Amino acid sequence: MTGTAAGSVFTIAPGQAFVDVLADHLLRQADGDPLRLAEAVVLLPNRRACRALKEAFLRLSGGKPLLLPRLKPLEPDQDDVADLDLLSPDGLDLPPPIPPIERHLILTRLVLQMGAGRGGLPPSPDQAARLARELGDLLDSVQIEEVSFAHLDALAPDDYAAHWQITIDFLKIVTAHWPALLGGRIDHQDWVNRILDAQAERWRAQPPDHPVIVAGSTGSRPATARLMAAIAALPTGMVVLPGLDLHMDEASWQCLDDSHPQYALKHLLARLDAPRRAVAELSTKPDLRAARSALLAEALRPAATCEAWRHLRDFPQALTDVSLIDAPTPREEAGAIALALRQALEVDEQTAALVTPDRDLARRVAAELERWDIAIDDSAGRPLALTEPGAFVRLLATAVAEEFTPHAVLALAKHPLAAAGLDPARFRALARRLETAKILRGPRPAAGIGGLRAACARDPALIQWLDSLEAALAPFISLMKAETVALADLLRAHMEAAEALAADHLIPGAARLWRGEAGEALGRFAGDLAEALAAIGPMFALLPPRFYPALFDELLSGKVVRPIWGRHPRLFIWGPMEARLQHADLMVLAGLNEGTWPAKADADPWMSRPMRKAFGLPSPERRIGQMAHDFAQGFAAPRVLLSRAARVEGTPTVPSRWLMRLDAVMTARHLAFAQAEWEWLAWHALLDRPDQRARIDRPAPRPPVAARPRRLSVTEVETWMRDPYGIYAKHILGLRALDPIDADPGAADYGSLVHKAVEKFLDAYPHQNLPDDAEAKLLAVGEDVFAQALERPGVWAFWWPRFRAVARWLASHEQQRRRDIAAIHTEINGELEMEGPAGSFLLQARADRIDELKDGTLALIDYKTGQPPSPKEVAAGYAPQLPLEAAIARFGGFAGIAPAAVSQMLYWRLMGGVQGGEEKSAGPDPQRLTDEALDGLYGLIAAFDDPNTPYEARPHPDRAPKYSDYLHLARVKEWAAAGEEDGE
Repeated sequence: MTGTAAGSVFTIAPGQAFVDVLADHLLRQADGDPLRLAEAVVLLPNRRACRALKEAFLRLSGGKPLLLPRLKPLEPDQDDVADLDLLSPDGLDLPPPIPPIERHLILTRLVLQMGAGRGGLPPSPDQAARLARELGDLLDSVQIEEVSFAHLDALAPDDYAAHWQITIDFLKIVTAHWPALLGGRIDHQDWVNRILDAQAERWRAQPPDHPVIVAGSTGSRPATARLMAAIAALPTGMVVLPGLDLHMDEASWQCLDDSHPQYALKHLLARLDAPRRAVAELSTKPDLRAARSALLAEALRPAATCEAWRHLRDFPQALTDVSLIDAPTPREEAGAIALALRQALEVDEQTAALVTPDRDLARRVAAELERWDIAIDDSAGRPLALTEPGAFVRLLATAVAEEFTPHAVLALAKHPLAAAGLDPARFRALARRLETAKILRGPRPAAGIGGLRAACARDPALIQWLDSLEAALAPFISLMKAETVALADLLRAHMEAAEALAADHLIPGAARLWRGEAGEALGRFAGDLAEALAAIGPMFALLPPRFYPALFDELLSGKVVRPIWGRHPRLFIWGPMEARLQHADLMVLAGLNEGTWPAKADADPWMSRPMRKAFGLPSPERRIGQMAHDFAQGFAAPRVLLSRAARVEGTPTVPSRWLMRLDAVMTARHLAFAQAEWEWLAWHALLDRPDQRARIDRPAPRPPVAARPRRLSVTEVETWMRDPYGIYAKHILGLRALDPIDADPGAADYGSLVHKAVEKFLDAYPHQNLPDDAEAKLLAVGEDVFAQALERPGVWAFWWPRFRAVARWLASHEQQRRRDIAAIHTEINGELEMEGPAGSFLLQARADRIDELKDGTLALIDYKTGQPPSPKEVAAGYAPQLPLEAAIARFGGFAGIAPAAVSQMLYWRLMGGVQGGEEKSAGPDPQRLTDEALDGLYGLIAAFDDPNTPYEARPHPDRAPKYSDYLHLARVKEWAAAGEEDGE
């Protein structure tokens, strides 16, 4: 290796803004000559760093125009293929790198082939795509580190576990099959290595006469380190390292391990053949936060030299402007951070940045800032799958694959992009109509748009709407019904269907779907995917369409949208690597928990630690060292706010190892953070806490007597007693509850079917003895009744087996009862007019069954598919249905039945199962129960004919109904909780 030129390696202290110091140095070197500045070439780690340096030049020039140096990313990406001349003036004779999506598809196909050839259950296409992503990461790591697969077989000798042998065999996908499929092209990381090596060789052979500066890199890629070494050896070359610790004692420097923040720089200096003492500070200004950096360096001292803590020196003012938020949960952490960022805007020209690897926390903070209409600049962008067009195409694929199940239909139809050629407002109105018309609510209708059409056969407007929806999606629906389809055909039909569904009455679908930054990004993704599928041709075999939505989601994952404009100019969200080279006035280092920052040193899915070491790949701890270096850079910002959450998803967390080490040193030197954590947390809590909390009383409306109901059914009388507010909401406000969407078949559905089946059976055999095959006859009737529910398959699947057991018990029990019965009446209506203080009151009933017995009395039977009330509840008056029906019967209120006494009040519990059913009595004295029920009803009528009597919610909680549609309307949880707090 060529020796490093004297004085060519510099560093910028963590306490100084890296890009500002670098820009200032370049401006001073140019000495006011704009052409001299433009001659320089500056290599930075990535495009974001290039943008940051441009902004630094703008700040230092006071907004004056400049001819900037040629700024280039050290590791060019796919978009730089056309700009290779920027990196090598004469160009490079390199084959183009294979597009990432094409490589992903080919590896996915290889995984599917490998899985199918192994026997057992092969992976699904989406599972194969996830495995292919892991294989791609391994391939990238191998190429970045420049190791060879040649000795892979030797990593797993015979005494290793058998599953490692299987893994090595599986990895033949990338060792044997993948190279043969490249077709003269190369992988992206190999392409980057060749570019960097070619540039290094060119500069060594022909040293440029203009300045060449490589800055901000730690040289973790060997090819990058070689290029940095070549630049350091140039007469006009300069290497600028970020945050090299020039003050660490030599003993600690010699025993650095992979997880130390200085390890990567030590390794790089060895490759540059540059001793640490030869590295100079680039800035001539003093580091104002040197004490803080020294404190952190002491805290992160290598374990081998930690005995030096016994002689710790003082760190005066080290923690000035450093504070810590120790929040209970990520919600409070995000809220407190958002407040700190918002407060920074109160100072003119002050900037603030959130630095965290936790994307969930970053999104929470961005959402919190929206309460002040602040759109923060998030460098990581937003996942394309979560954007409006991304969610739309995903919902469309899911709805078609699931054959338009209720939730999938509503999610798609209510999306803002869905219109199918109509006015979007009209389209959504029809979607709401479909939802509220008891088509999507309750048990699921039959599959497909045809099932929806059959369920709304009486609504021509909805049928016409569904017809237009089906016409727009017909080609995609047809393909999704096939046994196997080419992925390219599915993608094309999917995108065409999305365009057709996105069209409204004014704008074509393509214009609505692909507009905006997110639409353009989705269009690029779909175009790249289509080109990749065309390039690989039949290599990607046909797949069952049911796997398409999951495969599409997997291919879409990882794609992001970065807004070009419209973000706040002084607030930022940066990743740790991006924050390495730039400082904001306030830096919030958040998510400081083990497993988040630093991330877990997860086990490699392909190799154990010894195997990785033998293979030549770096240990997982090296990544922790890089994250520690980024943390140290951010910790030296002008103002620093550290934060963590004590619990995440209910699980206690462990503070970051850097925080724990820092705490140990702080305790030893009696140091403390500048600001207490509770202030930010308390302020955030106050944001949503009212100054005064209004007491929520139990609702007790008193409508005028004229508005109160003058007729109720016997079942509603029970509600009237237990929860008068339910009667108020139903009969006075006129409110009715909607069924749940795509509900499991409930007891009410089952009860209705059983009642109807038994009614039809008894109507067929009203007087005579039952036939010997009564059970078979009842089952035949039941099949006819339940057949009407076949369009809602869940009803049949859930309840038909129960009805078979009910039929067995009912046929046997009915045969015994027929000896004492003179006539049977089923589903018979009755009423009884009563007088109250405000006028007549009509009591209504629909009895399940009334038997005229041969002794001249009546037997009332109520079918229950659930638990019937106990005799105690009936005697106490809280289950008055049968006694009130007996009162109607006593006075001849049932048509076709002469007035008579009631001798039996029975509940038939038709529950299915092994027993099938059982008979229970409502009480031993029907006469007394009837008299008491009538007296109680007269008292109830009189009470509610008084305008001062309220329709109170659940006046006796222990007697309240088990279920009510109006609990949320009565705000029961609010006033019940308030009563408990007040000791009531």
